[in-house]
Amino acid sequence: MMLHEPATPGDRRDVVLIVDDTPANLAYLSDALDEGGYRVLVAIDGPTALDRLQLVTPDVILLDAMMPGLDGFETCRRIKANPATSGIPVIFMTALLDTEYVVRGFSEGAIDYVTKPVCQLEVIARISAHVSRSRMLYKAQRSIEACGKAGATVDRDGNFTWQSRRAREWLDAYGSEGGVIVQERLRQWLQGVVSGRFAHSEAGAHLCITHGDGRLYIHYAGDIPGGECLILLDEQRADAAARRLAERCRLTTREAEVLNWLAGGKANREIAEILGMSPKTVNKHLERVYTKLGVENRAAAVAMAIQALGAPSAARLFAN
Repeated sequence: MMLHEPATPGDRRDVVLIVDDTPANLAYLSDALDEGGYRVLVAIDGPTALDRLQLVTPDVILLDAMMPGLDGFETCRRIKANPATSGIPVIFMTALLDTEYVVRGFSEGAIDYVTKPVCQLEVIARISAHVSRSRMLYKAQRSIEACGKAGATVDRDGNFTWQSRRAREWLDAYGSEGGVIVQERLRQWLQGVVSGRFAHSEAGAHLCITHGDGRLYIHYAGDIPGGECLILLDEQRADAAARRLAERCRLTTREAEVLNWLAGGKANREIAEILGMSPKTVNKHLERVYTKLGVENRAAAVAMAIQALGAPSAARLFAN
């Protein structure tokens, strides 16, 4: 989900779009929100709401779940499918308390729901909370992406509640690893981090998902209100030299990267810092590299690496 830029108090009043096919409900909520300091837009059905969104980007949408024709669920799905509107918080209004309807609303992208008949104080409190949250996440997204990273929020079960555009692109590209869905790995990792099981260990530093010659690092950045966690994502791709080593020496991407930095004169601790792993893990990779190359020490491994990279004369110097 990509965030839109929320209004700030100095720009204008926060805008709420109410979508409901019952005029009495529209009047009831419009009056309450107007008195609460909000600017109110209304739509009597799903198509009208979608037309409104082509002209104005509200800060939050109150959406009736059950409407004739295009119902609230389908309207929400279309809102979330459009990159220009996908980041707008949607709050369902429904008299349907069956679990399946609540779950369906969340699955279509809603962030919250209120039950009918709507309590004015409750809906205003929820709107205020979600507008504040949206503004906070927008500022966080701008800061995170300025550093070349991406951000997302997840609940304790590993379900994504918000993703920046770059995070969504990366997560789609790294959707599974070895048949294991990333969300399941993320859920297990978060449980370990939050419980303290990974404290002071490399596993707690980040979750690494590999795909081809790329690696997606997921870092835990702390809790946020609402029982969610903020995570940061960072993609790193193996450079051309590491890819050649992996292909010519039959190494994994990770082993090739370690060997490439070793050939570049880096010590184990420096390699660990560069690749985001512990020195102990670097040693393990090197042990596997020595076995695969049929060598016994660093110098011989470096010599073979340089030769594989196309510098045989330099390789002979290292071997001597």
